[in-house]
Amino acid sequence: MVRITDRTRITVRRARGPAPAPLPLAVTVPQAGAGAQLKHTFTLAGDGRAYLGPHTGDLSDAATYAAFRRAYDDLKRLTGIEPEILAHDLHPGYLSTQWALERPLRGSLSSTTTRTWPQSPRSTGCGAPSTASPTTAQGLGDDGTLWGGEILVADLSGYRRVGRFATAPLPGGDAAVRHPSRTALGHLLDAEALGTPRPSPGLVRRFTDLLDPAEVSAVRAMVTRRVNCPRASGAGRLFDTAAALLGLADAVGYEGEAAVRLEAAAGTTHAVPLAHKIMRLGGLWVYDSSSTVADLLERRASGEPVPHLAAAFHLTLAHATSGLVARAVEEGAPRTVCLGGGCFANGRLLVEVRRRLRAQGLRVLVGGEVPVGDGGISYGQAAVDSRPGREGEVSGHVPGHSGTGPGDP
Repeated sequence: MVRITDRTRITVRRARGPAPAPLPLAVTVPQAGAGAQLKHTFTLAGDGRAYLGPHTGDLSDAATYAAFRRAYDDLKRLTGIEPEILAHDLHPGYLSTQWALERPLRGSLSSTTTRTWPQSPRSTGCGAPSTASPTTAQGLGDDGTLWGGEILVADLSGYRRVGRFATAPLPGGDAAVRHPSRTALGHLLDAEALGTPRPSPGLVRRFTDLLDPAEVSAVRAMVTRRVNCPRASGAGRLFDTAAALLGLADAVGYEGEAAVRLEAAAGTTHAVPLAHKIMRLGGLWVYDSSSTVADLLERRASGEPVPHLAAAFHLTLAHATSGLVARAVEEGAPRTVCLGGGCFANGRLLVEVRRRLRAQGLRVLVGGEVPVGDGGISYGQAAVDSRPGREGEVSGHVPGHSGTGPGDP
């Protein structure tokens, strides 16, 4: 399944046609990537080739998990690749991680940045130092929080985190993904305090009055007590928040549905971006999304049409993302930027971000053969450097780079 946006091919799911054709990938020993939990794939790599396994979907389903294990054994037999190294997600709750840790291999790589730089398959595939901008949902980072919306300097041997989106709680964890209104409440009640005043109680009530009072009370208690409220910085959840606040999605039937509705509402409408702020915090550049959420509520209350606000939200995230990258490049990050993450299947966001990055004179790459979202994670994992002495955990740091790298213009 592919999408053509502004003459650019984006692979959403590698299915009939592209699969199972091998992709080039230079590895020193046969190895594999176990993939993530959602939109799951696995990858086998050896002899200069990588074979991306079939799209198996959500591993929490027993039949899907069984299909993954069968497909892995089948592809090993067909390709003759017997991995010596297996890279996997850091999250201990993912079945792909548990499966990987049970494999009788010589070593395994704990991919500390899955859904961050391994989700930028063009970054790892091109072999060039690059600035990865994965605007994605969520995944466990090396600091124990759920990462997403990251700006990283990365190559095949490691990464360095230089920017991120602000965090907010996910009330109920996965339940918040299925109910965007919960994600929106998390942002309104306890978004990361970065100096932006919270929306006024009156603006918040305009939203909460539309919801089930019992649900609002339960979520408020969870957030206040910080019970089952993991904090996340993913752009996917910010899309969910905007869709909920605009009345486009209260509950969804599939992951990404709220973002799809928001993109459809935006269409090609021209709009003025919402408020946004980038600040320095703890050695990182951070996008303060609270200013955006507050402005969205204010402009909605003033009567601005939903399509205008949906378009404004896309423009705002493009400004914030390109602004984070610009600051990273000013500090010496490579001028090749790899866009990865499910949000870049959104045509409006992709076009707006790429336009602004190119205006900065940067080279921009996006997955054309490997899925741009979670389906591409396993390919990135398999590309992790496996030179002797690296069979342990992948380093969270990459040596300092100059402003340019191999392949940069």
